[in-house]
Amino acid sequence: MSDEPRTSGLGAAWRFAVGTLTILPVRPVDAGRVVVGRAMALAPFVGVVLGLAGAVVLVVTGSLSGSPLLGAVLAVGALAWLTRALHLDGLADLADGLGSGKPSDGALEVMKRSDIGPFGVVTAVIALLVQVAALSGGDAVAWVALVAAAVTGRLAVTWACREGVPPARPAGLGALVAGTVRRGAAMGATLGSAVVVAVLALVAVIGAPAFCVPAADGTRVVLDLGALFPAGFERRYADYSGLSPYAGSISDTGPRATGLLSHLTVDPYLLAPAGLLLAMAAGLGAAALLRRRAVRRLGGITGDVLGALVETATTVTLLAAVLLL
Repeated sequence: MSDEPRTSGLGAAWRFAVGTLTILPVRPVDAGRVVVGRAMALAPFVGVVLGLAGAVVLVVTGSLSGSPLLGAVLAVGALAWLTRALHLDGLADLADGLGSGKPSDGALEVMKRSDIGPFGVVTAVIALLVQVAALSGGDAVAWVALVAAAVTGRLAVTWACREGVPPARPAGLGALVAGTVRRGAAMGATLGSAVVVAVLALVAVIGAPAFCVPAADGTRVVLDLGALFPAGFERRYADYSGLSPYAGSISDTGPRATGLLSHLTVDPYLLAPAGLLLAMAAGLGAAALLRRRAVRRLGGITGDVLGALVETATTVTLLAAVLLL
């Protein structure tokens, strides 16, 4: 019996995507370009897994501690840990390479060094600060914004690996994945990602339930997820006519939307998905600009470039979500 289905099917592609983009253990895959292309098309769905893991940390820590800021810090830290901080390292390396002012070969040599220069340090720190600040507001869709950002970061990788994008080096991760994703697969991954985020946004605005969890002393603690995300079930029957979408509900407490879209008289069931999809578009746009700059300067993509695209798209998506919602 042929081993072709096992080695080139979606299962192998999923394992390659998970093994490449996370620290989660998977069986080794003998990856040809077909498997790699499918894996890079599945990258945003690995982002869904990572984003939901970070969202759990954000919600549980913030709810139990009463500090959305602490939840944001630990959620961002959890994502860095789940990815071995390789994307942050790539962002720092690319910043050093582009900031060095050297031609292609010299910039690539700077990026290969194990140390991080001042450009890299500042860029990585700013990205982390923006991510934490964007998640620390404790608003109704913070956890979905985190998922959307994680998805967008990996979707940027999908588009960076599409046909026509060359590698900067003849070997390495960039050479392995460059040009492996067909445009149709990239568009399908984009559509699927948008659907997932839109559905999760609707879940967030409908409301979040409360759970009882056992405490160390034997008592039970109410874990009210709505404490962090106050767009609870009581808003289901609110009359939003003529009002700000986040005002005038039965329970008018908690943070309100103050972003650019908050002035529109739009039902919040539509506002949150629309705002997050626009934020994702902004993240992808920023990553596309950076990818174009890297290809022109370096001659193509590398593993560091892909990591930088992940962090850039993630950060800009979160920032755009705050500005819009």
